[in-house]
Amino acid sequence: MSNTVADKLARKTRKKAPAKQVRLKLVYVDFWSAVKYSFLVSLCLAIVGTVAMILIYTVLVQTGVLDKVNELFMDVVAGDDFNLSKILGFPQVAGFAVVVGVLNTIVGTALGAVAALIYNLLVRVLGGFQLGFTSN
Repeated sequence: MSNTVADKLARKTRKKAPAKQVRLKLVYVDFWSAVKYSFLVSLCLAIVGTVAMILIYTVLVQTGVLDKVNELFMDVVAGDDFNLSKILGFPQVAGFAVVVGVLNTIVGTALGAVAALIYNLLVRVLGGFQLGFTSN
């Protein structure tokens, strides 16, 4: 076993430095960052919701569930005059899904902005969150 300077340096670099811990306080949330983040999250959820609604509709049509519900509705409530499949067609369901997604995006973005404003106001009274960080 050789004890050269290179071996000693290689052994020193293998040793891990001790992890340092830092405690920080979150005292401010940037308004525009919160708005952008909440917009992107709301947009992703709107896309997922729209696709899910269209897929669920497609599965219900392919399995014949909507036809059975239409028959039951005509027998119990409306008679032969009324056809439920005209109201629950694919264009109507897709349009409704898109409208709900757009509204959810607007409301989600507004809620993110309001949450950032409320947090920034409450920090003045309560002092913010105490957070602990460590380095690896």
